[in-house]
Amino acid sequence: MAKITGFHHVAFYSSDFDRSVRFYKSVLGLEEKIAWGEPPNRATMLHAAESSYLEIFEKPDVASEDPGTLLHFALRTDDCIAMLEKARGAGMTVTMEAKQVTIPATTGPALVHIAFFKGPDGEIVELFESDSV
Repeated sequence: MAKITGFHHVAFYSSDFDRSVRFYKSVLGLEEKIAWGEPPNRATMLHAAESSYLEIFEKPDVASEDPGTLLHFALRTDDCIAMLEKARGAGMTVTMEAKQVTIPATTGPALVHIAFFKGPDGEIVELFESDSV
């Protein structure tokens, strides 16, 4: 019987491909797994962890103010505060400082640390730290 075996990737357009790839690799530590195309039609998949990737497509004329239906994407981290400081140090706009939040889940409350910032193209990135979720 067919089943979902995991979450593979999130993809977004970048108006400045080189800047976005540099940020996610140099600042957040993702590693390039595969890249293809030539300017202005490049793309890459950056490895986050296990089988999770961030896919970036070059699109110089994309309007960063219009995120479509994507609210945000979350990257799991083992230190929300330190990772947020890396993003801030790279000039990213913090939209929510790191804080502890209790999710009142039906399976019992879950304590998580979260923070949000705008990535190089205005994409909203959540940093998510939790041992239980």
